[in-house]
Amino acid sequence: MTSLNQDIKDKLSNLNILEKIIVVNVVVFIFGFILTLVASLPGQSSLSWLELPSSFSEFILKPWGIITYAFAHYEFIHILFNMLLLYIIGKWFINLFNPKLALNVYFLGAIFGGVLYLLAYNLFPNILGNARLVGASASVRALLIFLCAYMPNREMRFFTVSLKFWYLGAAMVAIDVLGVLGGIKDPVTGNAGGNIAHLGGALLGYYYAIQLLKGNDIGTGFEKIMNAITSFFSFSKKSPLKTVHKNKSKVGGYTKADFNEFNNQKKIDIILDKISKSGYDSLSAEEKEFLFRAGK
Repeated sequence: MTSLNQDIKDKLSNLNILEKIIVVNVVVFIFGFILTLVASLPGQSSLSWLELPSSFSEFILKPWGIITYAFAHYEFIHILFNMLLLYIIGKWFINLFNPKLALNVYFLGAIFGGVLYLLAYNLFPNILGNARLVGASASVRALLIFLCAYMPNREMRFFTVSLKFWYLGAAMVAIDVLGVLGGIKDPVTGNAGGNIAHLGGALLGYYYAIQLLKGNDIGTGFEKIMNAITSFFSFSKKSPLKTVHKNKSKVGGYTKADFNEFNNQKKIDIILDKISKSGYDSLSAEEKEFLFRAGK
């Protein structure tokens, strides 16, 4: 048993942060499924304490739902699709950005998706009615659209076809818009609330990426809150206090010059990757000029 525990710990320690989130989602799903069987609960109610209600009066009683809903799934197809997409996107994301940024986008995507969901259901109660929100889709959309906005012209292979990131992002947003309209038209079979949350996550991912390209990390405030919560529940021995001079020109520990250097390097990597796949002639005039200037 000790060997098995150690093997599990070793495997978990080798997972990246988004893969660990996948594990948490799967564990919660299994727990809900077992609870449904053991307690003979009605369908899709075993994780009700994690759901995000559409009513503000109910939300006030369980505000944690603005985040926990992103870890609750009832249907196998729902969690399978979300986790598969999160795994694929996670591989791209972690190869390009640090784990803290991935967490910021994931959780802020869930929060913003939940906020837009609450606003929509309370501004248009006669149209949308009453519902509950579950699933990691808003967070996954945030990560995907972040990549699409940050490097829109980067290409991915889909079978034998090369697709630019922004094509994929635009297609997903279009699907969600159609989902909202379909859900309003047919509330029984539609999923307007879920698609509204998806759009909220997508908006967050887009805005985060655009700001980061400008050298502004909008997730630093959220990151400080999470660090404070983590340190509050940490029982590790605290190091002696020391005075630290804070450089106000830095954002999240980095200067704007650091962000610019990081962004330029990413652009160079993307252009070189395009050359290796399609040749130098496939570059646009703007890309050739940028590579020439970078070569100097």
